[in-house]
Amino acid sequence: MRKIVYHLLLFVTIISCKEEKPIGWIDNERLTHREAKDWLSLGGDHMMQHYSPLNQITKKNVKDLGYAWEYDASTIIGNVPRGLEATPIVVDGIMYTSGAWGAVYALDAKTGNQLWIYKPQVDASYGRRTCCDVVNRGIAVWEGKVYIGTLDGYLVCLNAENGSVLWSKDTFTDRTKAYTITSPPQVAGSIVMIGNSGGEYGVRGYVTAYDLKSGEEKWRFWIVPGDPANGYESEEMEMAAKTWDPNSHWQSGMGGTAWGESAYDPELNLLYVGTGNSTPYPIWFRSPAGGDNLFLSSILAINPDNGKLVWHYQTTPGEIWDYTATQNIVLADVDINAKPRKILMMAPKNGFFYVLDRVSGELISAENYTKVNWASHVDLKTGRPVLTENGQWYKDKPRLVVPYLGGGHVWQPMSFNPTTGLVYIPERAVPQVFKSFDTYQWLPDVDNTNLDYGNMFKFKKNVADQIKSAEDTLRSESLLAWNPVTQKVAWKFPDGGPDGGIMSTPDLVFQGTRTGYFNVHDARTGEKLKSIFTGTGIMAGATTYSIDGEQYVAVMAGYGGAETSAYLPDGVVFQYENKTRIIAFKLGGGETPIPPKKTPIETPAPPDTKIKTELLAKGATLYDFYCFICHGNFGGKHLSQHPDLSKLTPAKHMVFNDILLKGILSQNGMANFSNSLSEEDVEAIHQYLLKQQTESYKKEKAAKQ
Repeated sequence: MRKIVYHLLLFVTIISCKEEKPIGWIDNERLTHREAKDWLSLGGDHMMQHYSPLNQITKKNVKDLGYAWEYDASTIIGNVPRGLEATPIVVDGIMYTSGAWGAVYALDAKTGNQLWIYKPQVDASYGRRTCCDVVNRGIAVWEGKVYIGTLDGYLVCLNAENGSVLWSKDTFTDRTKAYTITSPPQVAGSIVMIGNSGGEYGVRGYVTAYDLKSGEEKWRFWIVPGDPANGYESEEMEMAAKTWDPNSHWQSGMGGTAWGESAYDPELNLLYVGTGNSTPYPIWFRSPAGGDNLFLSSILAINPDNGKLVWHYQTTPGEIWDYTATQNIVLADVDINAKPRKILMMAPKNGFFYVLDRVSGELISAENYTKVNWASHVDLKTGRPVLTENGQWYKDKPRLVVPYLGGGHVWQPMSFNPTTGLVYIPERAVPQVFKSFDTYQWLPDVDNTNLDYGNMFKFKKNVADQIKSAEDTLRSESLLAWNPVTQKVAWKFPDGGPDGGIMSTPDLVFQGTRTGYFNVHDARTGEKLKSIFTGTGIMAGATTYSIDGEQYVAVMAGYGGAETSAYLPDGVVFQYENKTRIIAFKLGGGETPIPPKKTPIETPAPPDTKIKTELLAKGATLYDFYCFICHGNFGGKHLSQHPDLSKLTPAKHMVFNDILLKGILSQNGMANFSNSLSEEDVEAIHQYLLKQQTESYKKEKAAKQ
């Protein structure tokens, strides 16, 4: 009898060992049949809907939602707080997520205690090669491994149990170009795919696939063609080249980078990738003879086994407005006209909500979800937008355009709720002056869009003849509930905004704001049911999960990213320190800790030196081109988390040239500009800053008196 029991126990032990999986185990079976307790991808599961069926927190008890724990996710390089934009993944009680520069955090999802952290050794000079800060939009967890793209271009595979590096691959084809990675990896079949950023800086976009286990490169898909004189890398590029002028400004790379959330349908074995904007924006410089310029601003369906294109859909042919199609892709199975359809949904920057058949790429419907004036509608027969009378063509004169370059919806994820049948979008309607410079020349490591940013919102000066009413220049933002079947607004909550991504559960919608609140709305009516003040601006989408039968909601809080140089005045970053952290909430939780209030920095007395007035105009121009994107305005109008350069200390003035030309502060993320600026250029910028500091100091002194 003992022998029988022994062999039975041995058999059970062997079977148990065979079934035991490594920590962080996610595979296709688990992802497509997700348990409600887990959040297994950026969008929750393979459908990428940013939805969870968890319903312990309801509209009846959400009033009791409160603080559970927080984790300090401070910047990895330098002393400047950075934006946090990822949605955490939670599997078997462990939370995995990413931060600035491509850092990875593994936490106990019940307590917030750190299990391990991966700190990439990133060259800080890459901080100046980004249009939108050193942010990272997420990771992929698969079969006991964590995949992360670092800002400086490496795809890194980590052990999910301890964070050790299993392999690392350089994904950049040309390190003389201003490529960066801010996008999340996407697992598809046996490969993991990664895209890149840098479209504004004049690079040529592509995505690359690597073997999940070995890291061996499997294929690369270029998104826009290169110079035809050099031949074509693929049939797709030969086909795309026919939509470009053969005499295009090939040196500019043309853009088309893929930096948003992708998706993968394992049943169809299709990888869906959204592509980005052009470089430069004006097609008259980029591709003078015109053309659709494939595959800019497109949705691509790729066979992950061989990297071949199965179908494509271009949202904005010949794009000139930064209307990327990199916004998050959502998959769903719905009934349309009483027939079941496998659909793909996207609300790209251009203002139209697209519903495509994800099998064939057929356009099912497209209506504007926000205010649009560059096109009247999308022709369902041709699939093309129908331009308005002037198409907001800004070659010959500035044009008033809506949506602006930030789009009606940008990277912050929208959510589809299969219970309500609604999509929740962080929508905005913002007008802008589009004004191009008269000439164009590609320059390394700087913005090559050829857009006059200094006149973006100077409406009376540039487009007074195009303003019909006061509403034409007003900015509006909302949390928008959209019915994708009827293509109509279900409800609209006006004090939402684009800052926070969306997550939904059966009867609730969760969103953070730049004003520091984490809000919960009724999914069917939009009524605000709960508002928690965190004191930190929130951009990322939330996640929800359950441990020991208790539901948690967690979100990454930290402001930055594309708004780095243009924080809106109502942002909480002006009142409180930008404490970057992960905050978790649960029913019966406590009061959320608030960061310390900011202490105003007085302007130091400027050096006792005569300002060289003959250099001020040049200095102002150079500052706007090279410095404004990070450092913003001056004094009371300073709209940036980076230092106000009108408040330089005497010591910083003494080494100003060495900061810009030798990179002595590169460890703080302030790279050198020696490949772009001469000593004469730096002197002109310095004189301009001295003038600003002198004026600020006099005003503050007079105010005290």
